[in-house]
Amino acid sequence: MSNQYVVLSRAENQARGIGQYALDFLNGELGEPDESVFDKTEQFHLDSIACGVSALACCANAPRVLRQEALEYVSQELGQGVPVFGSRINVMPEKAVVANSSAVREWDSNGTNFGYNPARGATRGEFGHNDFYPVAVAAAQLKGFDGRQTVRAMILLDEIRGRLAEVFALKNYKIDHVVHGAIASAACYGAVLGATVEQIESAIGMVVAHYIPFRAIRAGKQLSDSKGASAAISSEVAVLSMRRAMRGFIGPADIFRNPEAIFCLFEKPKEKNTSPFDLALGASGDDFAVMGMHFKLGLYEHQSAGAIQGLMDLLSTNPGLLDDPENLKKMRITIYEPAFGIIGDPAKRDPRTRQSADHSMVYIIATLLRKAYQQKKPGWKELMLVPADYDDDAIVDPLTRRLIDLIEFRHGGKEYDDRYPDGIPTTLEIDHVKLGHVSSGLVMYPEGHARNTSGNLNGLLEHKFRTLAGLGVRDVDALYRRFTNLVEKSADEIANLYDFQIVNC
Repeated sequence: MSNQYVVLSRAENQARGIGQYALDFLNGELGEPDESVFDKTEQFHLDSIACGVSALACCANAPRVLRQEALEYVSQELGQGVPVFGSRINVMPEKAVVANSSAVREWDSNGTNFGYNPARGATRGEFGHNDFYPVAVAAAQLKGFDGRQTVRAMILLDEIRGRLAEVFALKNYKIDHVVHGAIASAACYGAVLGATVEQIESAIGMVVAHYIPFRAIRAGKQLSDSKGASAAISSEVAVLSMRRAMRGFIGPADIFRNPEAIFCLFEKPKEKNTSPFDLALGASGDDFAVMGMHFKLGLYEHQSAGAIQGLMDLLSTNPGLLDDPENLKKMRITIYEPAFGIIGDPAKRDPRTRQSADHSMVYIIATLLRKAYQQKKPGWKELMLVPADYDDDAIVDPLTRRLIDLIEFRHGGKEYDDRYPDGIPTTLEIDHVKLGHVSSGLVMYPEGHARNTSGNLNGLLEHKFRTLAGLGVRDVDALYRRFTNLVEKSADEIANLYDFQIVNC
């Protein structure tokens, strides 16, 4: 199957173009994505469910608060509400979306994109995550979509979000990456429910004009609930904006070419009445953004995956490293920017909250090594980081803290910076009393990375699902069946997708 695209020129109204693309894509007028695209999207969605169920089962604060809030907004009109995870109660769509997206995102353990597409010359490198599937599911439940139509809506949302990440780097202007997801959410939600192009344009305009989150939510010595809930809150306002537009509210038009909106404000176009970028969106074939996204195999900031892989490799090839932690003299991690600045921030050498710990390279590696010493086993499955590794006791564990003090974190300079975001260039070295100096060498494509070819991904993802989801349900096999093979689900099965019990909820 050949790859076909819809190209939205910087000289046209791209907000309206996104709306038309969304409608045409969902209606099948642009062709058909390859089955591999449906399969990959289902894989990411399944992964997100395990993250969300376990966060609720562990009573993580933000998901708990937002779920309770959602249940206070019960829909009074038949067919106008949708459920939250683990419930039959239909609530207002924007409230279900904020609650479910918050749960999915809380552990920072679901899919990631790096906004890097050299084949298209689109390499701006904005981050993003697969946090927004609850938007597609909510819209699908309201519309009465079957499973294949629902997954198609997920593909649409990831495509808009992922391609925007390739052409505009929000992080360069201290804007949070969730803006791209909010734009995609508004377009997807509106298109599923049959909004007009003009209404989708208005909703996108409202999102960009009224609701821009800055990276202040991710700054500070100890991070708060806002870090994990950012995508959820942006998905909420996207749905709310779309609902308002469908009622007749008219938002700012042509927002990508608006000189006072974030795009032209921060990157002034060279030509009058243009946006800063062209935008190519997949129509058919297998070249969709989701195919280049990455999995996290546990709870960690994805930019630490290279160091995790380096440690796993060293432990496997040098079993003597696990004999006695007293023999560890020093560990050095060399990495690229922006990872050095984000997860290597000196303030994160002493994390006191989970949100800070899972963004601390030294904490993540020290915790993995502590577990390896205790279990005497290396490997992704054996050492996979889980919620208990970030609880209050784990954060202050004496061995973990001692290991943190032995870790040196270095910026590798241009040699490393130039290799990102093609890969996650990292080198991990250990100085050991008995083994001397050992090095992982340069790690580029760790397990979970879209370019990793180990063949271990499916097994590791199933292990992750069963480990995390097992914290929240008594019958993991039943939950696994519920959320696999979505494309074959009926409309009734999609409507009742969240009708299962979560412990502690």
